[in-house]
Amino acid sequence: MAQWTSAVGAAQLARQLQAQQPRPVGPGARRPPAYRALADGIRLLVLEGRVPVAARLPAERELALALSVSRTTVAAAYEALRTEGFLESRRGAGSWTAVPAGNPLPARGLEPLPPESLGSMIDLGCASLPAPEPWLTRAVQGAIEELAPYAHTHGDYPAGLPALRQMIADRYTARGIPTMPEQIMVTTGAMGAIDAICHLFAGRGERIAVESPSYANILQLMREAGARLVPVAMEEGLGGWDMNRWRQVLRDAAPRLAYVVADFHNPTGALADDDRRRDLVDAARSAGTVLVVDETMNELCLDPDVRMPRRVCAFDPAGSTVITVGSASKAFWAGMRIGWVRAAPDVIRSLVAARAYADMGTPVLEQLALNWLMRTGGWAEAVQVRREQARENRDALVAAVRRELPDWEFSVPLGGLTLWVRTGGLSGSRLAVAGERVGVRVPSGPRFGVDGAFEGYVRLPFTVAGPVADEAAVRLAAAAQLVGSGAAAGAEAPRTFVA
Repeated sequence: MAQWTSAVGAAQLARQLQAQQPRPVGPGARRPPAYRALADGIRLLVLEGRVPVAARLPAERELALALSVSRTTVAAAYEALRTEGFLESRRGAGSWTAVPAGNPLPARGLEPLPPESLGSMIDLGCASLPAPEPWLTRAVQGAIEELAPYAHTHGDYPAGLPALRQMIADRYTARGIPTMPEQIMVTTGAMGAIDAICHLFAGRGERIAVESPSYANILQLMREAGARLVPVAMEEGLGGWDMNRWRQVLRDAAPRLAYVVADFHNPTGALADDDRRRDLVDAARSAGTVLVVDETMNELCLDPDVRMPRRVCAFDPAGSTVITVGSASKAFWAGMRIGWVRAAPDVIRSLVAARAYADMGTPVLEQLALNWLMRTGGWAEAVQVRREQARENRDALVAAVRRELPDWEFSVPLGGLTLWVRTGGLSGSRLAVAGERVGVRVPSGPRFGVDGAFEGYVRLPFTVAGPVADEAAVRLAAAAQLVGSGAAAGAEAPRTFVA
């Protein structure tokens, strides 16, 4: 069962069903019965995360009126969904959406494989690029030259090195968001930052609102912390955030935290505009919810003509509602495990105090390296190279997938590192299994959902270029052929997810 129960009104569900693209019918083919089309439409909304799992559906009579169909049609559709495991009902209590028992929630996140174990495998599981050189080497050399004074101390800096805290604060101030070093804590990557925030604000059983889909590793971190995740469906395309849904969830569920990636969202690549950012902050403030904003993709705008929106914390400069998380791992290199938190000073003090029972502090040498990069201009130069590399990779992957898999659908993001791809009705989980058989590793859509949604999706990162991108698409096409023929599941017929 889902971890929070919402209700879908008859008018809302009717709008969502009517907005779906009709299933193509070939010459001479018979259209499915009305009840079957309705059941398939609801099933697809659940699988794509547009109707949450465990959401209460409208009564049969209400939905029949909203769709202008007979109550018998709705009753038959609900019965079909119950038979297939997509609906659970209790007499006198109503009906709730579900996912079949055969769609287990992924037990792990996107753990990277050791490079030496890959062999000929093309790894599209990890959205990270090799280190930009020569900037990494120069940064480490610069850090070693500045290490001596710190080597004569105990080396524990729970809030981070003062010089780096000041540097990060100055960067926010330069972007029009006045920030003191007392508002910054340096962490061991963005994951370390969010883990600390969750432990401080959201104890076991607390609700956390999350985008649906969202970053798989963060969802798993929150699950393991005992949080009750409240999914908020993303809109189609690159618009992203449906503010009516966000207001409803924040008002009705009253989550302690909400986690969002407003800059080139992982996995969809969506970019929230200024109005959505302002509205989201206002809605969180009204609900008493702490809004955690993950900015790890902020500097990866791949289109030079795009005007980046204001940072979310610009709408809450004091940090009373918004806690911002940043990181060097996506914009620079995943091996540099440096992240940071920007929040109100009292929040930072609480996070620092709690750190004594966690990791004590972030490695000094890596902090010195990042500080050197930011102080000397090496950061800006390296990030520009990273943008150019990611843009070339994106364009190569888009062209290859369109050529080899023309039935797959996606919107080309303006930044970030990932494509969110609808797989032409094939099971993303089976594609992941078949992919490993043909030499390409790809994460399936359900990893990015809360309750087993997004079975018809995969995430493809911009981590390969040129001939490797071409070969990756060829192998994905081979995996799709295996799934479509049923070979990926032995004798079992392939399961498709089109409505």
